[in-house]
Amino acid sequence: MIEIGNTIISLDIIEVNFACDIKTCKGICCIEGDSGAPISKEEEKQLQKITPKIIDRLSPEAQKVIKKQGISFIDEEGDLVTSILANSGACVFTIIDKNGNAKCAIEEAWENDEINVRKPISCHLYPIRITSYNSFDAINYHSWDICKNALIKGKKLGIPVYQFAKEALIRKYGNEWYAQLEWAAKNLDINK
Repeated sequence: MIEIGNTIISLDIIEVNFACDIKTCKGICCIEGDSGAPISKEEEKQLQKITPKIIDRLSPEAQKVIKKQGISFIDEEGDLVTSILANSGACVFTIIDKNGNAKCAIEEAWENDEINVRKPISCHLYPIRITSYNSFDAINYHSWDICKNALIKGKKLGIPVYQFAKEALIRKYGNEWYAQLEWAAKNLDINK
C-alpha cells in the first residue's frame, strides 16, 4: 500500500496493466453490474440539472424510468447509484453508438461542449474503485471478468492502471497528488 495525503492506494493500481478494449467489450460495463453507477449527492444534483439537456439522446425505456423514479436510487448496499433499466440492467444514461458500443450520453454531450458536467467520477475512474472512510479514501483496483481483454491490451501496451486512469485521478485528487503517485510508482520499481 502507498499513502498519499488522506488516501491509501493498493499496489494493484501500479502493478496491474489495464487499457479498455472497447472493440472487444463493446462497453459492457455500462450495462452489466449489480446496480447503477455510484454517484455522490453533488453529482446527483448536477445530473438532475443536465438531464433535460440530454434526455432526447436516451432510449425511450430510459426516459420512462427517469420520469417514473428519477435519475438515481439507493441500491441494496445503501449506495446512491444511477437508475437502471429493468430489462437489461443498463444505466439509464447508456446509449449505443453506430458500432454497437455502449457509451455514456453524459460524456458524449460533455465532449461536444453541450453540457459542463462530465460522467460520474466512479465511471471515469474505472477500473479504480474508491471507498471513503472517516479519515481516508481507500483506492483499489476492481477486477471484473468482463475486462479481461483490457488486461491483455494493458499488458501489451505496458499501461498500468494509474496511468490509464490518470485524467480521472487528477480530476478527483489533483495534479500534485497524481505527481506523488507517479513518483511513488517509479521509485517502487514495480513495472521494470
